[in-house]
Amino acid sequence: MVQNLNVLSFAPYGRLLAERSDGGGLPQGDTWEQRSVTATAQSVCQYLHTEPVYLDYESGMSILAVAKGRGEFVYFYLDKPVCIQPGVRFAVAPYQESCTVRMAAKAPAWPQAEALTVPLRQLALSRRLQVERVYTFFYHEKERGFFFRGEEHSMLELTYVDKGSIHSVAGGQDLLLEQGDMAIYGPHQWHMQYADADCAPSYITITFDLEGDSLKHLLNRKFRTPQKAVLLLQQMLRERDQEDPYTGDMLISLLGQVLLTVLREDTGASGAPLRTANAINSENEVVGHAQKFIGENVRQKLSVPMVAREVGVSPSYLTALFHRNLQISPGEYIRRAKLQESKLMIREGKMNFTEIAQVLQYSTVHHFSRQFKEKFGITPTEYARSIR
Repeated sequence: MVQNLNVLSFAPYGRLLAERSDGGGLPQGDTWEQRSVTATAQSVCQYLHTEPVYLDYESGMSILAVAKGRGEFVYFYLDKPVCIQPGVRFAVAPYQESCTVRMAAKAPAWPQAEALTVPLRQLALSRRLQVERVYTFFYHEKERGFFFRGEEHSMLELTYVDKGSIHSVAGGQDLLLEQGDMAIYGPHQWHMQYADADCAPSYITITFDLEGDSLKHLLNRKFRTPQKAVLLLQQMLRERDQEDPYTGDMLISLLGQVLLTVLREDTGASGAPLRTANAINSENEVVGHAQKFIGENVRQKLSVPMVAREVGVSPSYLTALFHRNLQISPGEYIRRAKLQESKLMIREGKMNFTEIAQVLQYSTVHHFSRQFKEKFGITPTEYARSIR
């Protein structure tokens, strides 16, 4: 990064001269020669002289690069006259297209120029990570035991749990996100979420596109959210309610700060990535495929053998994978998915309970009602009344 010229910072390389309105800060006389030297973005020269060399800016934004011996260049913004010590390598480069400086050295020996490519891109600050778009920003207040059967999309998605806890399932593994935890799903990462029967969680989800540095090492695992990032998320919620012409810009900027805070403070100690080995990857893919198939066909007559055939494994192996990765059987997973779908159908109000039971392939409406009450603690009728 470019530094400001001051007495202390420039002392190892030379000294500052008095700033005069007539521009006459450089030495003059028969023993001194002055020249105007122009540098462009495509043509930068470095100099090394056995005598002091004086510089002052003339036009353009000028960067003075100085180094002792074979050391790395240090960059200063040349906005005042300076004297460079003998033996110090220096170069003048433009911030943008070109710049011109006034150089003075003792006659007749003039500093010899040597072509140099200064890494101009390192002089100005630029973004390493940039949020390009925010598609959705929701604060969810869910009922007890909610069940979202899953989705995938091309955007990244961030989930932050504000109250309670949710199960975050991605890559075939079930992560319990508790209050203060965060998880980020990658593009095209199929994921689903649900809550335990006695928990009514509240959480934030944000879908977005990102340019620049990757979030790869943060994806598909849970981690504690730094307090600074929590405060930024709270600020995003307040900003969302502003709804002025700059709300979108503010939300994008704040989300970028959230991600940068997490990247800066994350140590990787709070949880290993879901995909850590080929064997685990294979198991995750089988379970994830099965979950996706169940979600997409929840209104069909589903069985464990049918799902196992779809994913190319035996029913016993599928059951073992579900127990190992999700802590439930595939049969129980199917039951939860169907009961959650029944809630959606009741809220839509287009079918009666007998029709819902038939569509979801229950043997009888009584079987449906009994499972509904076992899962949610109330009957379908009581649930329908509660949402009217």
